Formats: sequence, structure tokens, C-alpha cells
Amino acid sequence: MTTAKRAATGSLVGLALGDALGFPTEFNDVPSILSKCGPWREMELPEPAFVTDDTQMTLALGRALRTAMERGLLVGSRLLRPLREEFVDWYHSPDNNRAPGRTCMVACRKLDGDRPWQEASQIDSKGCGANMRVAPVGLAPGLSAEQRAGAAQLQSALTHGHPTALAASDLTAHAVQLLAQGAEPTGLVGRLRSYAYDNRGRYHERWLGNLWTYSHDPTPEAFIARGWDECLQILERVAAALRSPEPELDPCLATGDGWIAEEALATSLLCFLMFPENPVTALRRAACTKGDSDSLACLTGAFAGAHLGADAWPAQWAERIEYREELVALGELWDA
Repeated sequence: MTTAKRAATGSLVGLALGDALGFPTEFNDVPSILSKCGPWREMELPEPAFVTDDTQMTLALGRALRTAMERGLLVGSRLLRPLREEFVDWYHSPDNNRAPGRTCMVACRKLDGDRPWQEASQIDSKGCGANMRVAPVGLAPGLSAEQRAGAAQLQSALTHGHPTALAASDLTAHAVQLLAQGAEPTGLVGRLRSYAYDNRGRYHERWLGNLWTYSHDPTPEAFIARGWDECLQILERVAAALRSPEPELDPCLATGDGWIAEEALATSLLCFLMFPENPVTALRRAACTKGDSDSLACLTGAFAGAHLGADAWPAQWAERIEYREELVALGELWDA
């Protein structure tokens, strides 16, 4: 099913399209966006279609994941080295000039050396910079549930070590996987809530090591439960908003501005689930918000592309997105 609709390609291209659409509107309020771009349902992809650090770090994670899986069974120790190297390379890249998040920059600077990665992790940060890049973990084929959860949380933990960042990244990857495998959007929030309940007390020590000891929590289970509880609370708000959706209102009013991990997940889900069969409209809705527009539209595109596949996106958009060749090559590898 994934191969037939090319879900991996659709998700990665959609992620980048959302990123590029939201790039010019980030840090603007809705009236300013409407003044600059016109009616939100008619927003056009910028020319040229440049992306932000969201897509750059997604590709860094995708390359690291591909490298680790080529070397054998995916385990934390095998993923850690290429992931760390990719993040440090991104930190030093001259193309890293797209207003990258402070947490990522501080953590990646500290990763550039031989200290334990847990010492680089920003344990108090739950910014959205970890779950906006996690889609490749949901798209990579052949992973067990434990591998997917562990990889999603580890890639978050290298920069954003807060338990809510870990849980939101895990949920985002799980949502992408479910949609790529053909799950119906109408039941998605319920399945994510069940997943959160099932994993609430599960600390992936083989992937995270002693990360929890850098917090003030008494046990690893108490540490990770904090993150799942915040995600469960925000998923309740998504469910409430979908019972009486108001697509003409800024979705940030219902589920938050998206600067933090659980709100980025929730508001992107809301944008996607209001328009599950109209992916471009979903992207436009996410990009015309008062919040973290590029990250919201980025995640919305990942969900929509996983659901509908590569043909979801207008050719005249997909053909001119920055990093198109690498996005498509990675997607085609996993679709095959």
C-alpha cells in the first residue's frame, strides 16, 4: 500500500512544501499574512521555493537513518554516530542560515566533541525543533514498534531532552507511519491517544541511556510520564476542536501556536484533519497562522503526504521545491 501511493515521497515532499509556504509567514500575525499574501485559501508557493532548517534537519535525520539501517539492525548505538555527525555537519554548514532554533544550535555545538551526548541535550527544552524533523522515522520501512519509538525519541533527545519533546516526536512518527500504512484520518486522534496511554510509563533505556538522571524526576518512568501526560492533554483539545471545526479561524486559537512540541503536533494534526483530502488547503491553513507557521505547515505536509502519497502535490509546486532531488531520492528508496 505504501509503495503504490509512494507515501514516503509524498510525505517528504509535502513536508518541504509546507516549510517553504510557511517560511515567509513565520513571526507574522494573521492580518499581516493576509495583507502580504491575500486570502489564505489562495496562498501561492514562493518563488524561489526556499525551505528552512526544518527541512534541512529532516534530511539530516533521514541520511543518518539510512546510513544506520544499511549497517545492520537499527539500534541506538548504531544510529547515534551518524545522527550526531549529521547534526554537527548541519551546525557548521554555510547553508545553516535559515533562522535555526536556539536549542538546536546550542545542542549541536555541544555535540561537536567527545562528551556524552546526554550532556549536550537541552533537558528543559520542549521546542518543536525535534518533532518537525522526525517524519523519516515514521517512513523508514521494516522497523519494529520498539525501534521506531526508540529512534524517534533518541533523535529528539540529542537536542531537545524534555520528556514532552520525546513523547511528541514519538507520536508524530507514529502518526506518519499510521497514515502511510493506510489508516483512516477519522480515527487517527483516537489511535494516538491509545498509543500515548500504552506508552505512558515506558522509558526506552536502550536508546536514551541515563538521560532521565539529568532531570529532577525520581525515576525514569516518572520522567517520561510527564511528557505523555502533556501530549494526552493536547490531544483532548484536538478532539474537541474537531467536534465542531471552524476552518476560517486561526487553528492556533484551538490548540496553540506550535512553538512547543505538543502544540506543534496538535495544531498540525488539526490543520490536516480539517482537510484530509485537500492537502494544499491544509498547507495553506497551517501557513496562515499566528504561530510557528513554517513548522506547522511542515508537519501538516508530512501528514497529508503520508496519507495521500506523492500525487497529492501539484507538479508545478513539487518540481521547484528546494532540495527536491534529495527528498525524492530518499522517499523513493523507502517506497521501494
